[in-house]
Amino acid sequence: MSRIAYVNGRYVPHQDAAVHIEDRGYQFADGVYEVVAVADSRLVDAGPHLDRLDRSLRELSMKSPMSRAALMVVIREMVRRNKVRNGIVYMQVSRGVAPRDHAFPPDHVKPALVMTAKSVPPAKVAAGVGQGVRVVTTADIRWQRCDIKTVALLPNCLAKQEAKTAEAFEAWQVDGEGFVTEGSSTNAWIVDADGNLVTRHLGEDILPGITRKTIIDLANRKDIAIHERPFTVAEAQEAKEAFITSATSFVTPVIQIDDRTVGNGHPGSVASELRALYRQYIDEECGDPVH
Repeated sequence: MSRIAYVNGRYVPHQDAAVHIEDRGYQFADGVYEVVAVADSRLVDAGPHLDRLDRSLRELSMKSPMSRAALMVVIREMVRRNKVRNGIVYMQVSRGVAPRDHAFPPDHVKPALVMTAKSVPPAKVAAGVGQGVRVVTTADIRWQRCDIKTVALLPNCLAKQEAKTAEAFEAWQVDGEGFVTEGSSTNAWIVDADGNLVTRHLGEDILPGITRKTIIDLANRKDIAIHERPFTVAEAQEAKEAFITSATSFVTPVIQIDDRTVGNGHPGSVASELRALYRQYIDEECGDPVH
């Protein structure tokens, strides 16, 4: 089946989808994006993802391309047209098409919206969960507003490539004081010796992960203590457990950080419990399947 993309009001064959050469997302990375997971035809945390999209747009003084209701119609239609049962919907908003100039274009220039959807086999999403994954650490060289989900991802790409070269699953970025900020496309967590969850507090140096927030909510329901604070690479290597979260990896255990084994070198019970709780949350609280 041929994939379908959405480009500025039109559903088009994926292979023919294109944006103008002077789209500001292409020329300046002047755009934001969101990724919504689809699990068993359910949109996972779609509302919070669109809340974060609205926030990113506001932070960059960028107009929304359409109402929330209209955007949900397009998202659901993309899932249907691409027959996605398990996978993702990717949406990107740029400031629009205008002659190349660093300053913002006139108000009459409309923001551009593109969207794609693709299937991802559940086995690929779960890859590494049974055995756990390895991460490497790298210097965090990103700009000072990492809380905005912009398409300016070159530092993240460099970090991810560093992980790939090292045959690791992810790269954990480390600030100038030696504290882990987050992964190149995930939030970073550890479980301390007392069984408490530890993840970096929200601020302008990390993205406010939607899966991160849901995991915090689920942990609170189970009375699992959470400390939102920085932690060092050394603390993470000595932790009882470590794991990552994201819309695409859900909850994935980390069993090695650089050349150091975490815990007993196997996925821990806390990460496994949280992944099971998250899966239950999707089945019971993420609305009806898209048909």
